[in-house]
Amino acid sequence: MITRRLISVLYPRRCALCDKAIASEDMLCADCSVRIRPVGRDTCHRCGKELADADRIYCYDCSRKLHFFDRGFAVFKYEDVKESLYRFKYSGRAEYARFYAFAADRFIGRELRAIAPDAIVPVPIHRRRYATRGYNQAYEIAKELSGYIGAPVRDDLIKRCKNTIPLKKLSEKERKNNLKNAFIIASNDVKLKKILLIDDIYTTGATMDTIAAIFKEAGVSQVYFLTVAVGAGL
Repeated sequence: MITRRLISVLYPRRCALCDKAIASEDMLCADCSVRIRPVGRDTCHRCGKELADADRIYCYDCSRKLHFFDRGFAVFKYEDVKESLYRFKYSGRAEYARFYAFAADRFIGRELRAIAPDAIVPVPIHRRRYATRGYNQAYEIAKELSGYIGAPVRDDLIKRCKNTIPLKKLSEKERKNNLKNAFIIASNDVKLKKILLIDDIYTTGATMDTIAAIFKEAGVSQVYFLTVAVGAGL
């Protein structure tokens, strides 16, 4: 008991949104638990971006281009959690994944279980980036989410063989070129029909489309994705 109390003092649990120390088993502080809201109900039926017009089915991006993935979901709007995600990826806050998975199950769990994926597949990062960061943020989320929806995590199916430039610095065309030959199937026999890809952010869909196309060529019938955050829709 004394050891546990000492650990809680030296290494306090932190709010997954604002990073303030919290002295309980909660994942958010009192302020953040009140203010945070999920993506609204009116979302694009393809990528999950929130729509300003409830009469529309697809956002502007999805209405003008073909995607290889079947459908995507996001938990929060990027602007609401961008600082949290930055710490999650670059400041060693891997424990935030516990809250992201909890929120995904709370707000989108019914849809994810209805998909009934054969496997949850985290978007891989390059080994050099893994060495610097110490973990793959998508894998941390996938591992936590697996316990909620009952699908196994498979991080052995696809790997990133090219250390790509961070996509946030690139235009849509540059993103596509940057991702050419970035991923390869790591298994010769992918015996899965439905998979759920996991990543932290969805913007243009370049990463999801690239990976979805590879999996479909390998025989996967349906590719869905879930991200913690999504950019603004139109």
